[in-house]
Amino acid sequence: MTKLSREDLTGKAQTVLGLIDPTELGPTLMHEHLLWDIRTPKMQADPDQGPEINLCNCWHVNYGARGKVPRNLVLFDREIATKEVAEMRAAGGRTIVELTVGGLKPDPEGLVGISAATDTHIVMGCGHYVDEYQDPANRGRSVDDFAAEMIAQIYEGAWGSNVRAGLIGEIGCQSPWTDLEKRVMEGALIAQKETGAALNVHPGRDAGQPQEVAEFVAARGGDMSRLIISHIDRTVFDDERLFRLADTGCVIELDLFGQEQSFYALNFKVDLPNDAERLRWIRRLIERGHLDQIAISHDICYKTRLSTFGGHGYGHIFENVLPMMRRRDFSEAEIQRITVETPRRLLTFV
Repeated sequence: MTKLSREDLTGKAQTVLGLIDPTELGPTLMHEHLLWDIRTPKMQADPDQGPEINLCNCWHVNYGARGKVPRNLVLFDREIATKEVAEMRAAGGRTIVELTVGGLKPDPEGLVGISAATDTHIVMGCGHYVDEYQDPANRGRSVDDFAAEMIAQIYEGAWGSNVRAGLIGEIGCQSPWTDLEKRVMEGALIAQKETGAALNVHPGRDAGQPQEVAEFVAARGGDMSRLIISHIDRTVFDDERLFRLADTGCVIELDLFGQEQSFYALNFKVDLPNDAERLRWIRRLIERGHLDQIAISHDICYKTRLSTFGGHGYGHIFENVLPMMRRRDFSEAEIQRITVETPRRLLTFV
């Protein structure tokens, strides 16, 4: 397969089926997983993977009544994923950014099949998730080695395939931030400068970590307007922190839409907001002048969030959240900016 260059990519978006004009992207979900395994290595090795997920236990699993159910955290069934994406297309979505990266068992060829079967643009990420999930061999790798890998994943193909990534991330970080994770991040910044791709970051579950990440990137000359910090709606819960982060120029991603319950299995100290509260945060950001820095999505990585198993599915934002925005006096221009124009800007190589 021909190796691409910066010149080939500039002004284009790169999907798993190839380069397209960014105007074709349309309404976009900026952070999803279609085929994934977010079980820790310890959970993968546990002989007890929990019950099969079904309509009868979906609520109980989501709310933690059954404890951790490893089986809920993995999906490799391409047929189910295809059905779910087709439902999103029917609801009005056009593009999905799929961020299953190193450590989460990415399946590029599976994404190609889903994209072709559903007429959906899928933009694949690259790089590595948090320390615990990474290949032990990564501990001996250098910043430059990580950078070269991510550049090749964009220009040539990722994870042993000819399928090319269309942005960098989600790059995994934690609090405290490990040396390995920082080396991957440094490599990601080099790759961003080389390729012109946007960069998505998974911050640790500490209220101060998004700011730490933003300042780390700024100190190294990163393009703040193309830095997307994910999962803000499970991490930052006060306006002072939220506005200080927005003032760095990064993109604030609220990507847990559809998680209406307060229970958060990955941090019992956190009370998750519901969608109405997420929209109130977005309104406050807009009022402060940050409309161009907002992205939204669902970050589906539990079976229980798929419609097949009784969840809301990838169509939720288009079916339910956008009508709610209109009822709450969001203008069509604001909705268009958040769901179409900002994603298009970020997914266009510069």
